[in-house]
Amino acid sequence: MKKSFFRMMNKFNKAILLKLSNKDPNTLTKFEKGILAYRYFVLVNSLD
Repeated sequence: MKKSFFRMMNKFNKAILLKLSNKDPNTLTKFEKGILAYRYFVLVNSLD
């Protein structure tokens, strides 16, 4: 159940949220760092 929820959220993230792969992590704003951390958290939980 948990894994399927995070997989669904990962698909949502890919479709809706900002793509930050081309930016330098040192120059991101706090909001962008928060989005990056959230996307990483969802990705890691969907792979477990």
